[in-house]
Amino acid sequence: MLKVLISIFTTIGLFFSSFGAFVQGDSSVKYKVDTEKLGDTIPNIVDNVNVWEMGTQFVNAKNNEKYDIFDYVDYVQLMQCSGGNSTRDMFKDPSDRTVLDDYDFSRLIANCHGILNLGAKPHLKLGSVPQKLTTADDIGYFEVNLYPPDDYKQYYTYIKAIATALVDEFGLDEVKTWRFGCMTEFENSNWFMAKGGDPDDSALAYFKLYDYTVQALIDVIGKDVFVGAHAMTVTEGLWDECKFIKHCANGRNYATGRVGTRICFLSASFYDAKPGKYTKGYTLPETIAHLKDCAEGYGLNNLIYGVDEGRILSGNSRGSSDDQLFSRTTGFTYQAGYDARLFKQAIDSGADYFSSWDFLTNGLIEGYPTISYHVANNIYKFADSKKADVTASKVIARAGVESDCLAGWDEKTGTLRVMAYNYKNDVDYTKKMNITVEASVPQLDGKTVKVTKYLLDDNCNFFDEWQEDRVKYNITDDCFAWSPDDGVIENGTVLQYGWARDLYMKNLKAKYEECAQLVPVTETVEIKDGKITISDTLGGNNVIFYEITSE
Repeated sequence: MLKVLISIFTTIGLFFSSFGAFVQGDSSVKYKVDTEKLGDTIPNIVDNVNVWEMGTQFVNAKNNEKYDIFDYVDYVQLMQCSGGNSTRDMFKDPSDRTVLDDYDFSRLIANCHGILNLGAKPHLKLGSVPQKLTTADDIGYFEVNLYPPDDYKQYYTYIKAIATALVDEFGLDEVKTWRFGCMTEFENSNWFMAKGGDPDDSALAYFKLYDYTVQALIDVIGKDVFVGAHAMTVTEGLWDECKFIKHCANGRNYATGRVGTRICFLSASFYDAKPGKYTKGYTLPETIAHLKDCAEGYGLNNLIYGVDEGRILSGNSRGSSDDQLFSRTTGFTYQAGYDARLFKQAIDSGADYFSSWDFLTNGLIEGYPTISYHVANNIYKFADSKKADVTASKVIARAGVESDCLAGWDEKTGTLRVMAYNYKNDVDYTKKMNITVEASVPQLDGKTVKVTKYLLDDNCNFFDEWQEDRVKYNITDDCFAWSPDDGVIENGTVLQYGWARDLYMKNLKAKYEECAQLVPVTETVEIKDGKITISDTLGGNNVIFYEITSE
């Protein structure tokens, strides 16, 4: 795989260990914003969430009345929902290989109803082969069957039956608005490969799997069905994902015999190892650029690009059984700076979305905000605005510190939004940064505007109080199954059932919910000569959002 060499910071991102004057005191930077110089439309970068196993969590689910992530989430990805083990396989008797059409799609249908009722659309990741459609089934690392079907036409019949059941239940016009994928990380041998694991044979097996999946969807939903594929990309897989992209562009379609296969999106995974330790693979901009360059090199233009899963794999602390982060995020305010930087990079790289695992202390629907919720709940408001030009000047900073600024002008509402952050890849980073935003907004000249500030720091994060109480009540790391650094503490995989969980639920939870509130500060300012200047001091890994709009 050829590595695409591009700058991590594609616009004005500042990495102060490489340039700028170093200081022993506070860092500082001035950003100049110009709303007469507008660029691309900013996407809702946080409009996807991914779900490991659909279970029944969306069946009869109700929106969280206080903290509804579906204000900004448009798509729910149900991973490997077509099968792969006895729990996921959609048959009345998954073990009976003599009957191949005893379909039971009731759980999938119920979850899709629930997702729609919450205000989102399903993104169904098909592709995992039910165990009774292959005699060579082998449950792999991710607890699903690794191998292709014995008969691709029989697999096609199964996928077509799923699509038919969905159209019968929801109507063709509705299902046309959904998204579909084929596999998770298709070149990852822990998810899928040919028997024997040969890279070329595995690539060919996936080409066939994708072609028959897509054709089954087209034959029911129509030629405009929105379908694509999720590669690993950030690190090397069993085989090069560009081979698949080439196949879609000009290869022989194994289902139709014609040239090419429909593809609407390409997505990747992007994980860093742990706080303080970045991935050894591609950076996020390099990951998106690699997919885009491959696709456009083969004439596949106008695809959308996204990240279907990611953030941070492990914490710095280990629970009783693992150091993995259940939500792939930490609860520390560090996560605010990390997310702001990552989402800004994604937007600058041309990504349409970055899918997340969780935002609340008990997942996607229940609980109160983690610090990641506050970042998402503010950055989504930039959606559909035009990116305003930003330049940086007067940079004085400590080594290893990063800052960047995103600005968006919404012509319809006459609103300027700005995000800036003070970040270092260190959970314990506390040093301050003085940030000044000098905005040229001639569209608001002579008007009185309302300036609303949302400062993301420890004052809107419960996790610092939680850490203090862990010491006070002797809630040690072995009270957790996975990393105690996770903010989704109400999940049983994080804070295990027992005395510590009981203490949290009965005595501490209400206090933490209060600590998790983000309280904006507003003031009115008169715009003179089409300009406005705002200054604030950000603590370590703090993020600030400004909303400037005429009254």
